[in-house]
Amino acid sequence: MNLFKKLAIDLGTANSVVWEAGKGIVLNEPTIVAVGIEDRKVLAVGNEAKKMLGKTPEYIEVIQPLEDGVIADYEVTEAMLRYFMKQVMGNNWFIGPEVMVCVPAGVTQVEQRAVIDATLSAGARKAYLIDEPLAAAIGAKIPVSEAFGNMIVDIGGGAAEAAVIALGGVVTHKSVRVGGNKLDKVIMDFLKRKHSLVIGDNAAEVIKIQLGSAVKPKKLETMEINGRDSVYGLPKNVTISNDEVYEALKPILESIIMVIKDTLEITPPELVADIVDRGIVLSGGSAQLRGLNILVTREIGVSAHVAIEPQFCVIRGTGIAVENLDIYQRAIR
Repeated sequence: MNLFKKLAIDLGTANSVVWEAGKGIVLNEPTIVAVGIEDRKVLAVGNEAKKMLGKTPEYIEVIQPLEDGVIADYEVTEAMLRYFMKQVMGNNWFIGPEVMVCVPAGVTQVEQRAVIDATLSAGARKAYLIDEPLAAAIGAKIPVSEAFGNMIVDIGGGAAEAAVIALGGVVTHKSVRVGGNKLDKVIMDFLKRKHSLVIGDNAAEVIKIQLGSAVKPKKLETMEINGRDSVYGLPKNVTISNDEVYEALKPILESIIMVIKDTLEITPPELVADIVDRGIVLSGGSAQLRGLNILVTREIGVSAHVAIEPQFCVIRGTGIAVENLDIYQRAIR
C-alpha cells in the first residue's frame, strides 16, 4: 500500500520528470498530450503522444500544455499530471502524495495558483512550489545556503533563466522565453527560408543535437535532411552543414547571453565578486548545446561550466527539497 509518498515534479515545457522520495527519478516523458478535438478526451500522454506528432488525423490534436515554462492549457495539464501520478503510484493508492513542483522564479501569482490547483486536482494531498533556478542550483550541488553569491543559468525547453543564489534563496533573476523549442523552431524556419524545405519538430531536434553549436565550428560537418518542398509539395532531400546551423542559432544564443548580462547588472557588487571567483553554472537540457560554456565564458568574462547531467539538475534539486522540507522550508511556496 502506497501511503504518504512524496513526489517531486519538473513540469517542463519539453519534458516532465518525476522523482519519488527514496527512489530518485521514476518517470521521464515528453510534456505532450494527444486529445480528441471534439470531446477533449485524453488519448495519449508522454512518449505515446510524441509518436503522433505530425501524423494525426483531423479529429486528434497533439498539444504541449505548457508554454514558456508555464501552464497554457489547464485541463490538459491536470489530466497529464494525473496520468504521471498514476504511473508512479499505481492503481491502489488511497492517500494522495505530497507533491513539489518547480516553477520559473518570475511566475505571477495567477500562474503559481494554476500549478497548485492543477496538482491538487490531479490527486495530490499537498502541493508545494519551489523556484526552478534554486532547485537547479541544489541539484547541481551548489552550496546554496552559504553567504556567497552563486550564479546558475537554467536553459530548458521553453525559457532560459539566469539567477543569483545566496543564503538559500534567489537574490536576483531575469528570464527570456527562449529555450530548446525555440532553437528547434529557428532551424525549421532557416531550412524553409533558405532551402524551401519543411521539416517537423523531431527532425529539427536531431539537427540541433548533431550539428548545433554555440561557437563557430572548426571542422565542417554535414547531414542529409528529408522533408517536403515548400514550393511544390513533393518530397525533398537537402544537405545542411554545421556552419549553417550555427548561423541560424546565433540570434537565440545572443538573447541568452543578454539575459545573463541583465541579471549581473542588477546584482549587488559583493555577489558579483563572488561569481567572478566561483564562475557560472549552466543547467537544463539545452545547456548541452556544443560550446555553450565557451560562448558564455567569452561573452561574460567569467568562467562557465556545464553541471553534471544538466537536464536532471532541476528534478534532482526539487527531489532533495521535498525529501528535506524542514531544511528548505523558507524557500518553498
